[in-house]
Amino acid sequence: MSLQSDIESIVKSVDLELYDAVIVSENDETIYRISIMSKEVEDGKRKGISLDTCVELTHMISPLLDVTPPVSGDYRLEVGTAGIERKLMNIGHFKKSVGEKVSILHSGKEKTRGVLLKVEGSKVFVESAEETVEVEFNDIIKAKTYFEW
Repeated sequence: MSLQSDIESIVKSVDLELYDAVIVSENDETIYRISIMSKEVEDGKRKGISLDTCVELTHMISPLLDVTPPVSGDYRLEVGTAGIERKLMNIGHFKKSVGEKVSILHSGKEKTRGVLLKVEGSKVFVESAEETVEVEFNDIIKAKTYFEW
């Protein structure tokens, strides 16, 4: 099994979903950032995750990384929620965001905003104020979820 799938198994063991695991560099420091999200939806939104849960997951994942480090050299492990506004970088991110408000910049610099209805194969369907828009994943330049206050 790969490191990502091992981490995913640990996250699932506490009834959460792995959103992403990335290596980033900030202020001359290497960070292995693991983003998680709740499986539960409440009032059309994903349920929140407590700081205690993030700490618990950090303690569960850390021994795995002692055996299989994600990078060579020093790094810091950071476990947190994916957030209410987050980038959608792969088809899996879109699938995990169905029912949420999204903003998509796609081919021809066209922008679509609305509720992500579904993902079928490589097509993303967004219900905007006027119509349902179908966007091919490969035509997406940039996408993110957003929250209206």
